Amino acid sequence: MLTLYRRHRASCKSTARRSKCSCPIWVQGVLRGTPIRKSLDLTNWEAANRLIMEWEVAGPVENVSVEDACDRFLADVKSRGIGSAQTSKYNLLTRELTSQFGTLAVKSISVDDLRKFREGWKLSPISASKKLERLRSFFSFCEASGWIDRNTAKAVKLPQGKIAPTLPYSEDEWSNILTALDVYGEIHAQAPVRIQRQLKALVLLMRYSGLRISDCVSLKRDRIDSNGRLFLYQAKTGAPVQVPLPSNVLESLRDCEEGNPYYFWSGAGKLKSSITQWQERLKNLFVIAGIPTGHGHRLRDTFAVELLQRGVALQTVSILLGHRSIRTTEKHYSPWVKSRQDALEAAVKLSWAS
Repeated sequence: MLTLYRRHRASCKSTARRSKCSCPIWVQGVLRGTPIRKSLDLTNWEAANRLIMEWEVAGPVENVSVEDACDRFLADVKSRGIGSAQTSKYNLLTRELTSQFGTLAVKSISVDDLRKFREGWKLSPISASKKLERLRSFFSFCEASGWIDRNTAKAVKLPQGKIAPTLPYSEDEWSNILTALDVYGEIHAQAPVRIQRQLKALVLLMRYSGLRISDCVSLKRDRIDSNGRLFLYQAKTGAPVQVPLPSNVLESLRDCEEGNPYYFWSGAGKLKSSITQWQERLKNLFVIAGIPTGHGHRLRDTFAVELLQRGVALQTVSILLGHRSIRTTEKHYSPWVKSRQDALEAAVKLSWAS
């Protein structure tokens, strides 16, 4: 038989074993012939009673601390081969969780605890939404591992905020970017010719492949076959997803030939540092082009919107962009779907007949 009692803190004025204070609840007794005396990492009496009832039916559940759960979660992330950029964000999240909740059991973390945890984020609505998605992934991992009964992070609502519309580069802006590439060396005379060639190749590659800058910087030469097709990734069906590259892109990439396995990274040092350097060079380029608010991701947007405006199906664009779900593509690019716009215009024109 198991008995619950409160173990009062020194600051608590109560001495009763079943008081309504917030001191931790302990259990003692014998379960299946095994003596037990331990903390439940709970302060709610009803929750403690439910837990003991579950123990009496199925036995004690593994009591995993937040710190241990974070370590196991990161090990799982590493084994799944998730990219370095996403992995670093998971690392940051787990450090914050460990700092906030320490050795507390994962099952003792309530929805309110997570709401208070979220209150400390000084992030924009979009960034906070993405971080909450990562938090839900962590607790989903804990739920699948049997350490908690439900994903408590799902009850924490997403922050309200407007998502900035996808803004591709216009024809004039793209023309200015190409001109800026030609004069980059004159304005930044300290930049080696090698860097100037690589910058041009990087911009063209991002524009005509839709790759993110992190994927471009880490791109190996063997990803482009003899027919000029860039291997993007392996689809779930096992079929390779490839995109043909225009001749001017292939020519610019050949100009970057240095006998290195990578086009834009030496392979030495941290990839993240190299990505940051290329982001800075892109900023300088966009300033020269007269687009001070420009950034590399808009080249990816330009690739996607150009396809959609030419009537390419949203599902196809989603595959090329490597989105896990078409919902992601819809969220960012649905206003640019040609078929949808044509249908809207046709509907409006029908009203003219009356």
